[in-house]
Amino acid sequence: MSVIAKEVFRRGPRSFSWPRFSWSWISIPSLLLLWMIVASQFPSYILPQVWDVVAEAYTWIMDGTLLPHLWASFLEEVGGFGAAIIVSLVVGFLGGFFKGFREYMVPLNGLFMAIPPIAWAPLMLIIFGIGYTTIIVVIFISAVNPMVLTIMEGVLTIQGSEVRAARALGANRRQLFLYVYLPASLPFVTAALRIGFSQAWRALVAAEMIGATQGLGWMVSMGGEIGNSRQVLLGIALIGGISWMCERLLFRPIEKRYEVWRLV
Repeated sequence: MSVIAKEVFRRGPRSFSWPRFSWSWISIPSLLLLWMIVASQFPSYILPQVWDVVAEAYTWIMDGTLLPHLWASFLEEVGGFGAAIIVSLVVGFLGGFFKGFREYMVPLNGLFMAIPPIAWAPLMLIIFGIGYTTIIVVIFISAVNPMVLTIMEGVLTIQGSEVRAARALGANRRQLFLYVYLPASLPFVTAALRIGFSQAWRALVAAEMIGATQGLGWMVSMGGEIGNSRQVLLGIALIGGISWMCERLLFRPIEKRYEVWRLV
């Protein structure tokens, strides 16, 4: 008797269930298949096939020109997003704890969130010129506002029985922050990081297309200017692939890990 049959016999026909099938593993292959089907209807210089873009990537890797662009985008993302994390943590917690500061920050936060971050790029170019500073400022503006709002709203929800119990036991503000508010706010902080990174990554690419001399956004922009569709699609594939990997391998596991810390 097979293992499955033994399990059904032991538990009964209603208690046994087959493993749940997931469709997620075919999403990327189906996209590549659609790409190949659509690309077959166009000349390769207009819409190249998947293997043409892979060959383009191999060329960039072998001549040593791809790594500097990846490194430039990495440094810009770290600079802008890192600064946004620090500021959003400070402002978000202050806004959650102090009503007056929150009333002051909410209108400003809403105003800046209503302005597309890339709209700041021309002004930053005038002030700082083409280069690293312009791009990290645009990334910072795009990421900090949604992160502040998420963290602030998260702190405001932490008003349950755990807080009242800690106060009844004589916990001071420092102890409340370290042992109640900080652990309970970690799910909101990780959600803010996830949201902020997606906004920062989009702003990075857009800013590089306008005010940079290297980077993934520059690759796409320059490829379009010279009519190299392989370079354009290579840049798009790298942008999407890196963002997908960060989402799946970094931010989503962190968010799931701390989701159980949420107070209810």
